[in-house]
Amino acid sequence: MVVERKFINDLVIKNNISKYLEKAFAKAGFSRVDIQKTPVITRVTAYVANPGRAIGRGGETIDMVTEDIKKKFGIENPQISIAEVSNQRLEPRLVAKYIATSLERGVNARRLLHTVIKEIMESGALGAEITANGKLAAKGARAKSIKVRLGYLPKAGNVARLVDEAKIASYPKYGAIGVQVRIVQPDTKFPAGTTKKIALPKSIAAATTR
Repeated sequence: MVVERKFINDLVIKNNISKYLEKAFAKAGFSRVDIQKTPVITRVTAYVANPGRAIGRGGETIDMVTEDIKKKFGIENPQISIAEVSNQRLEPRLVAKYIATSLERGVNARRLLHTVIKEIMESGALGAEITANGKLAAKGARAKSIKVRLGYLPKAGNVARLVDEAKIASYPKYGAIGVQVRIVQPDTKFPAGTTKKIALPKSIAAATTR
């Protein structure tokens, strides 16, 4: 019971730190955080699209974040490091933010989702799913949902925990839209025979927002 309580507390702290870093590194394109505890230090690695903005001039931003994490979350001797994401189309939070921003600019939702999931799969993902819910049409239209899904994407069981996920809200002028992105990373290991290479449907293969 004590172990379970500690596990839950660790998850809550990680979630709270993630929310804090998302605000602190908003201009740097924050994607996710990895936290590793050792007997001596707590390593906090923030993955961002623009490391320079996260570090700040002379390291002032990273120094401020380190002090905040000490005070706000009671973590002794945190060691903060910044890592650049290797492929933005494989980062669910960055993909969701891109979609949210594009929807706010008035980009056609269905075409946008088809284009983005195509780019995700071409980046090597084993599976991906993008869902947009809300006011996806002009003023006065009913709220609806658009979902596109490709590849292997488990929904239940232990393997479902291997799927990376992010949710972002978009606020175009017609009303709020919820965007959910789920991605199975290229190096994810599943039981033999559960995954296979798929061909893109014609509607998605030809999709482009340009």
